[in-house]
Amino acid sequence: MNDTMEKTIGQMVAEDYRTAQVFKAHKIDFCCKGNRTLLEVAEKKGLDLEILLQELDAVQHNKTEDESDFKNWPLDLLIDYIEKKHHRYVEQQIPILKQYLNKLCKVHGNKHPELFEILEHFSASAGELAKHMKKEELVLFPMIRKMVGSTQDKKALGRPQFGTIKNPIQTMMEEHDNEGERFRKIAALSSDYTPPADACNTYRVAFSLLQEFEEDLHRHIHLENNILFPKAEILEKRLLNN
Repeated sequence: MNDTMEKTIGQMVAEDYRTAQVFKAHKIDFCCKGNRTLLEVAEKKGLDLEILLQELDAVQHNKTEDESDFKNWPLDLLIDYIEKKHHRYVEQQIPILKQYLNKLCKVHGNKHPELFEILEHFSASAGELAKHMKKEELVLFPMIRKMVGSTQDKKALGRPQFGTIKNPIQTMMEEHDNEGERFRKIAALSSDYTPPADACNTYRVAFSLLQEFEEDLHRHIHLENNILFPKAEILEKRLLNN
């Protein structure tokens, strides 16, 4: 128990992604705000710490879920996975969701004006995520791959133009925070993606896809904030000190 209390929630999810289902159930942000301890979260949200510990213990002893051990993956493999799994998903789903949300606004906007706010937030997020992913793919990820290559080839690592990898990582994490906050607003406006009583099938599908998008984004950010970025900083430090 002491070990659990000392870890951040981001570390807990990095070590066993099954714990994420407990944090999701209690609306605890484990990706953008994963640097908090369980005690800090419980006190801030008024949750029973003992119940949280029991629920975490229960899911960790449940062997039915097959979860990849991402924390032990080589960094270049993890980057490949993030790009092919999560970046590609975002690129594919954005136009689909925009089409659905625009249709909802036209058909149901008079009775449900919150749809216009949801569309506004999602459109803003779509634009920012597109720029964000390009910065990762063109600047940050190539540098991490270069560090992995330096380790394999036993070559010296030159300092990049941005000084240290901590600088672009800090920028990426701030942008993650921004998108996390934007989707918290979307979730609140949509009553946690609950369609209203008069919702048609299109309405229900749109909210389901929007919720799926947020869940994928949480996992995406978790892999970067809690696994990839900390390990990249450690690798850079080791290379520069050799």
